[in-house]
Amino acid sequence: MGKNLRIAFVFGGFVTAVAAAFYPIFFHPLTHNEEYREVQKMNRAGINQADIQPVGVKIWSDPFKPSGK
Repeated sequence: MGKNLRIAFVFGGFVTAVAAAFYPIFFHPLTHNEEYREVQKMNRAGINQADIQPVGVKIWSDPFKPSGK
């Protein structure tokens, strides 16, 4: 196996590993908004946000709702 081919395999493996790591972290939530919105509704049910937020910190908002609307 030539040196250039070996370097290409190592670089290709690195790119593949980074892409595989980014998919569940970044791309899956972007493509499954409704699923994550429902999970957050269940996780935040029954929580009084004002009781648990530190003083001076903005109260939680829906991360999936576009701002300004």
